[in-house]
Amino acid sequence: MTLKLISCNVFQREVCLCLARTPHIVDVEFTELGEHVNSTGLRQLIQSKIDAAENAGKSYEAILILFGLCGNSTSGLLARRTPLVMPRAHDCCTILLGSKQRFEENFKDAPSTPFSSVGYMERGEYFLRTDDGVPKVESGDAYAQLVEQFGEEDAKYVWETMHPPALDHGTGRAVFIDIPETTPRELVETFKQKATEAGKECVHMQGSLRLIQNLIDGRWDAADFLTIPPAHKTTGVYDWNEIVRATPQ
Repeated sequence: MTLKLISCNVFQREVCLCLARTPHIVDVEFTELGEHVNSTGLRQLIQSKIDAAENAGKSYEAILILFGLCGNSTSGLLARRTPLVMPRAHDCCTILLGSKQRFEENFKDAPSTPFSSVGYMERGEYFLRTDDGVPKVESGDAYAQLVEQFGEEDAKYVWETMHPPALDHGTGRAVFIDIPETTPRELVETFKQKATEAGKECVHMQGSLRLIQNLIDGRWDAADFLTIPPAHKTTGVYDWNEIVRATPQ
């Protein structure tokens, strides 16, 4: 197969390894991790790359979207002539763990637990990924001004980027998702040091290349991946199982 892959660069090491293993021809583009601060902007960016791939004069059998819902960033993506395929994942935590079942097992009771990976350590402005929670009301006018400027949805992400140390979300844990094939050992030690300095309990969790490799290899089991046919768009479901579905344009 000839495929197009659009991915956040938080997965860059993992994607490169999986590309080397696949029998398929895969053209890849990465977006910057920082694009997540504006979900509307990221959605537009991904859609522009989808449209550019379709208009490039090259025939792709599918366009692969290596993102989760990411706070609505991928809800509303349109497949025009070429099917889209994306993981059933709320965010990159599921993708790094290798399954939505492992995400539910480890995070269902505390979905706001901050986490990290080699990609966050290398590409992010801060060493922990926090959830999409709204800042406390005592944040006052500053947050209200962001809502007025960007809208409620995007204001959450802007605030999170501006104030990462304040977003503890009721947990003292900091999880490092370790994919052994792609994680330099020194980065694990750096994470432990930073977590300790931040007063957090460091939790080391085994990650997996399963979802990334299956996406690139064309093993698109409907339980793990959503295929969006032409003239359909993505719509967030926000449960623990389906997560995202395809609806007519």
